[in-house]
Amino acid sequence: MSFANKTVIVTGAAGNLGKAVARAFADQGANLVLVDLKRESLAAAFGAENDRALFAASNLLEQSGASSVVQAALARFKRIDVLCNIAGGFRMGEAVHETSDDNWNFLFDINTRTLLHVVRAVVPQMVTAGGGKIVNVGAFAAQKGVAHMGAYTAAKGTVIRMTEAMAAELREKNINVNCVLPTIIDTPDNRAAMPKADPAKWVAPVDLANVILFLASDAARAVHGAAVPVSGLS
Repeated sequence: MSFANKTVIVTGAAGNLGKAVARAFADQGANLVLVDLKRESLAAAFGAENDRALFAASNLLEQSGASSVVQAALARFKRIDVLCNIAGGFRMGEAVHETSDDNWNFLFDINTRTLLHVVRAVVPQMVTAGGGKIVNVGAFAAQKGVAHMGAYTAAKGTVIRMTEAMAAELREKNINVNCVLPTIIDTPDNRAAMPKADPAKWVAPVDLANVILFLASDAARAVHGAAVPVSGLS
């Protein structure tokens, strides 16, 4: 799964999964456009920029922020081959009838609005170039409703439906769109939040990154609209 001379945009790059995904692509020779809200976070995660890694600090809740990422990517690397929409987040919620506007808006903004803004900016470039790969991050839990997670499962369920719709719209344009559905990811934050749980049963970021790499590779050229469960050992 070589990505030599290919350009990969990774949103949420400074997060635990984003770092694993970026490093996996880097190991396969990709040029990276690393996107997060603050440049300082990217520097802390990856050190200094280099010829194959561009930092793109941007607020993806604004369409202009997503558009600026694409402009920077094209200015540096002239092409965009892969988009990995890693940016997102989790928050437990209330019962559905008690859900606050704040909680609902937070979860839909960070999980779906960011995705929409980025694909609006990236897809026209891929269509013009003749193809590309897009991988989104849903959630295993979003396959059905879960008590006190209504807003979260609704947001991540929307990611799955967006993935399927995009796949149907873009497959004739030689653009593959798929998503992964992880269970709990083994991160320091999750370990701190669930100290009695067994993280050996969770999904290691590097293992999830490997699935994302496959979906972004030419080996997955016949895969469109898949929602791939990645459930670790649980």
